[in-house]
Amino acid sequence: MSNYNIDTKCVQAGYTPKNGEPRQIPIVQSTTFKYDTSEDMGKLFDLEASGYFYTRLQNPTNDHVAAKIAELEGGVAAMLTSSGQAANFFALFNICECGSHIVSSASIYGGTFNLIAVTMAKMGIEVTFVSPDCTEEELNAAFKDNTRAVFGETIANPALTVLDIEKFAKAAHAHGVPLIVDNTFPTPVNCRPIEWGADIVTHSTTKYMDGHGAAVGGAIVDSGNFDWMAHADKFPGLTTPDESYHGIVYAEKFGKEGAFITKCTAQLMRDLGCIQSPQHAFILNLGLESLHVRMPKHVENGQAVAEFLSKHPKVKKVTYPGLPTDKYYEIAQKYLPNGGCGVVSFEIEGGRAGAESFMKKLKLAAIETHVADARTCCLNPATSTHRQMTDEQLEAAGIPAGLVRMSCGLENKEDLIADIEQALA
Repeated sequence: MSNYNIDTKCVQAGYTPKNGEPRQIPIVQSTTFKYDTSEDMGKLFDLEASGYFYTRLQNPTNDHVAAKIAELEGGVAAMLTSSGQAANFFALFNICECGSHIVSSASIYGGTFNLIAVTMAKMGIEVTFVSPDCTEEELNAAFKDNTRAVFGETIANPALTVLDIEKFAKAAHAHGVPLIVDNTFPTPVNCRPIEWGADIVTHSTTKYMDGHGAAVGGAIVDSGNFDWMAHADKFPGLTTPDESYHGIVYAEKFGKEGAFITKCTAQLMRDLGCIQSPQHAFILNLGLESLHVRMPKHVENGQAVAEFLSKHPKVKKVTYPGLPTDKYYEIAQKYLPNGGCGVVSFEIEGGRAGAESFMKKLKLAAIETHVADARTCCLNPATSTHRQMTDEQLEAAGIPAGLVRMSCGLENKEDLIADIEQALA
């Protein structure tokens, strides 16, 4: 499918039925798979043959959908996880261990910030957070001898900062480590980070990819570009024998195109079990089939709402990369020429109390711990998704206490604006 446009890939990539087979991806709702001999199954455990033996590791439904996402991102291999949070943890922990160090943009989703700053710190993995606007000199100064990965979000949730992917990729590669980019908000329809130098791409498929608030999930895509053996001393988990899996050296056996995802599946999914259910993968695929149609509408609505809010006297500030007055407008034009997403962040007069009062008056937009859905929803991050962060951390991440994050759905934009107008009044 590599020669087709992304619209066609959304609909048809990942699964091609043979004569007489189901046209839609079948749901293989089975925990286990039967074999005629122990020898046949043994080849699977030794990674000498491809196939399935237990859904915790792999399942045909999941693999078809993962293959589609890999095609959309321009990667060579992919896997599904139980959530976007699991995807980010697996992507980092697959190459980090106790004593490792991560360089991360400070402007990321609060849950991911907590994962890296608190939970992974308990595992002995330290982090240095840098501003997404840092200079190349400041970025390079954050690296240490034990740095093993760089992390950022294409469009940060909910600050809506736009990552300079090329700058972060250049620094990562200069220090011999991969760049991992969470591409949840723009999706591959509006940005493909691998084309700008990212090595690993992650997604919360719960968001736009599903698009209907039906199935929680995550995905990891490997570009196949990072040469693990060229930096063998930094990544022993990939370049030395895995004694927990028959002494396999992943980078030697599967090359740079297959090592990362194979290790992530055979080791992390085996031990931690954060698998996406086949039912959820099926639902995700239904969303992917219309992703290329939905994203332009989300962008259209987000742009219209942002422009309306930017002129309203009760709104202190609007953050949306599609506004010419936005700090990230120019960089968004580079990485997101077709628009980013339908999420708009804005600060209302009156701080937290003002935000709370405004959201109570909305009729179309529901207050939800969700974003990137067919239905418009909103929340105040400081009292919900980011409540674990201090006011100082919130400010550093560009999320003031009175900020409202509104995810514009697929409704009529005039109806959305009218709802916002009456709530502000």
